[in-house]
Amino acid sequence: MAAGYVGKILFVDLTNTKIWEETPSESLYKDFLGGYGLGSRIIFSQQKAKVDPLGQDAILGFVTGLLTGTPALFGSRYVVVGKSPLTNTWGDANSGGDFGPCLKFAGYDAVFFTGISSAPVYLAIDNGKPELRTAEHLWGKDTNETEAVIEREVGRETRVASIGPAGEKLSLISCIINNRGRAAGRSGLGAVMGSKRLKAVAVRGEGQVPLANPTELEAARKRHLGQLGGASKIFREFGTCSGLAYLVQIGDTPVKNWGGSAMDFPAAAAISDRSVINLQERRYGCWHCPVACGGLMKAGSGQYCYTAGAHKPEYETLASFGSLCLNDNLGSIIELNDICNRYGLDTISAGATVAFAIECSEKGIITQKDTEGIELRWGNHRAIVETTQRIAKREGIGEILADGVRHAAERLGKGAEEFAVHIHGQEAPMHDPKRTTYYATAYLDATPGRHTQGSYGTKPASGLQFPPFDRQTMAGRGTANKMGSDLMHVVNCTGLCSFGLGFMDASALPEFVNLATGWNLTINDLLSTGERIANMRQAFNIREGIRVADFKMPNRVIGIPAQEVGPNTGKTVEIQTLCNDYMVARDWDTTSGMPSKKKLLELGLQDVSDILWGK
Repeated sequence: MAAGYVGKILFVDLTNTKIWEETPSESLYKDFLGGYGLGSRIIFSQQKAKVDPLGQDAILGFVTGLLTGTPALFGSRYVVVGKSPLTNTWGDANSGGDFGPCLKFAGYDAVFFTGISSAPVYLAIDNGKPELRTAEHLWGKDTNETEAVIEREVGRETRVASIGPAGEKLSLISCIINNRGRAAGRSGLGAVMGSKRLKAVAVRGEGQVPLANPTELEAARKRHLGQLGGASKIFREFGTCSGLAYLVQIGDTPVKNWGGSAMDFPAAAAISDRSVINLQERRYGCWHCPVACGGLMKAGSGQYCYTAGAHKPEYETLASFGSLCLNDNLGSIIELNDICNRYGLDTISAGATVAFAIECSEKGIITQKDTEGIELRWGNHRAIVETTQRIAKREGIGEILADGVRHAAERLGKGAEEFAVHIHGQEAPMHDPKRTTYYATAYLDATPGRHTQGSYGTKPASGLQFPPFDRQTMAGRGTANKMGSDLMHVVNCTGLCSFGLGFMDASALPEFVNLATGWNLTINDLLSTGERIANMRQAFNIREGIRVADFKMPNRVIGIPAQEVGPNTGKTVEIQTLCNDYMVARDWDTTSGMPSKKKLLELGLQDVSDILWGK
């Protein structure tokens, strides 16, 4: 077994209360790295096609990355994987904090769950010893309360990933929370966890990740640490809230349920950078992070009395509950972030769903009778908080909204779909492809509606040069978009923070990988691995009967009709041109997204080819 990995994966059958471990081959790790690469390979192999994502046969995994828990800079991430109940596609959700490294220290690279428990349980892994424990006393508790109780039961050093009441009630926009505020947020995988009656995974361990060249890896860490770019200093001071006001002004941040512009939200500074930091008590960082972009807030006062230590809202949260709802009340957004963290809701989807509801109220589709008196209108922060609380509890209007905008529009009817901004069920992230074009194809990834799945905006770096293209036209970007996607798959699957890549020279990526494992890979070798991962995830969707053509980009997102005011005036994304170029570059069918047989064989995916194409 190569270094860089513990070399053991845990499997848990919740129906029959059986636990066993397996030792994968080194080639499996080398071919898929970890994270959703490893997760997609295992689930594709072991899960039948077209299973109910909330049913007995669905598999849910918690998977670390190759560099998670190592001295490599920014190696703190883990990924939750499974079939998304929100989109019925491949699903994954990425999170930082301490949980991922501690899962490795507890003795495992990953843990996969099958079946459904007869009663609520949690899995405790204490220094390599896994045990299913009752969680009946935890069912109904929020994630903060759950962590506190499990820490008392297992040990103070325990790290916990858990669902709140939203996941228990199978909200399709529910998520998984660790470190009392770090979220594996997207794909609705909190509902999968809830359907299995799995309240939490708790890990404690004093082990170390085996390393091929520990001394050299520490030296590389120090060298790259001294070379971090200027952006890292901004993130150290402000975190992701640093750019919100600026991104609103340049048209990257959506406004008014994607129907408005910066002209509709002139008070963006009230929920951005310095305004946020003025309410921060202290900084917070994920495991061994040298930047520590997170923060814990001072106690709230006045209308919003959140407790001290509530997590600082990140950019996506500030945008979804702020500009998207025309809400410039920062105290309410901190409160909303805390509600979502405690109940286990994806803040992007929750904010987008409230914005959708406000517009439906404006159009007369939702009435005050439906909301039981809540006055849903733009900027009414009290109503935004009350509506989110009902979504979290699945009460009243929250029962209609708790599964996201697509399902809410179907329940409401009356033309509500026009205002439901989603890609195949997943609410759109808070970045506008009319401003930054590569988001357009990223949003059509195998797990749709993700801003973290592709970029050609990485600064020039040794060994990594994106192919040139004419920035005045939409055509000819396919190869660059493919390369950006492959790169982000590598970053995500090695367990690095995507911001970390932007702070470092890209040469750090193969250097950290090789020093950890003893391999001898170039950046191009890693990009080929990213391509294999992209094809593996895409194969999952093809086997489910889902085509790329089924992913419809909302007109508002791509500028149909083009906006007449604001920074994106006159801009329209030629989505078909971008998508076709991208599919050709990937050697995928331009309608179905089916990878060619040649491509699958070239990537060593013989069994996948046999399933999709026949032997």
